[in-house]
Amino acid sequence: MDFTNQVAIVTGSSNGIGAEAALGVARHGGKVVVNYASNKQAGDAIVNQCKELGGDAIAVGADVSEDANCKKLVDAAMDNWGRLDILVNNAGTTKFMAHDDLEGLDKTDFEEIYALNLIAPYQMIKQCRPHMKANGTGSIVNISSVAGVHGIGSSIAYAASKGALNTATLSLARALAHEKIRVNAVCPGFVGTDWFRNAFGDEMFGKISASQKAVTPMDQVASAQDIAGPILFFASRMSHHITGQLLVVDGGLLLGMPAGYTQNI
Repeated sequence: MDFTNQVAIVTGSSNGIGAEAALGVARHGGKVVVNYASNKQAGDAIVNQCKELGGDAIAVGADVSEDANCKKLVDAAMDNWGRLDILVNNAGTTKFMAHDDLEGLDKTDFEEIYALNLIAPYQMIKQCRPHMKANGTGSIVNISSVAGVHGIGSSIAYAASKGALNTATLSLARALAHEKIRVNAVCPGFVGTDWFRNAFGDEMFGKISASQKAVTPMDQVASAQDIAGPILFFASRMSHHITGQLLVVDGGLLLGMPAGYTQNI
């Protein structure tokens, strides 16, 4: 795998899956725009790690649910390196709510979740398209979820947003294929990152991790590094003849998912 002379934007890359994807690009010689929403210190730390690995990187603070900030990220890549080859749409959000608690979600919840999980990836792709087209090639990787495949996960709003992102991935792959811009999605199952730990606390996080492991055929919980591998494959030239694919990365969870399963993913 080689990202020499290639430039990537990874949204939501100051920690977790996004950080591992950014580090992977840098490890293989690429340049990365590391995006953070509010934690500049975390973003700067990933930039330093990217440089230590032999790549180059800059940190840009931007809430990509705002259209102007999508342009800000793309402009940062072009101003610093003059090209753009890879986009990883990783930034996302949710509201944890039992699926049978219909009163627990309102219009605002859906709007906020869709703004970051669906509209932001679309707006990022729209901003990146002209530069990828000018290169004659480009790779876009949307980070979705098994929630969007089977209607499970942290809330109905989250599952619906990821289902919509999967559909958008297929539509965009078809629309941009003639420009040699590839669009694929990685759909992780439960991943043991701080996203869940911060939401539930250490004790509940441990219980959730144990329950996920118990229902996963491979008897393991994914790490952020486990998800970064497929992301980097789609981003790289190794997958130059692949577009419009939704790759489930869940340790076999969906193979043996029990009836009524709706736990947090």
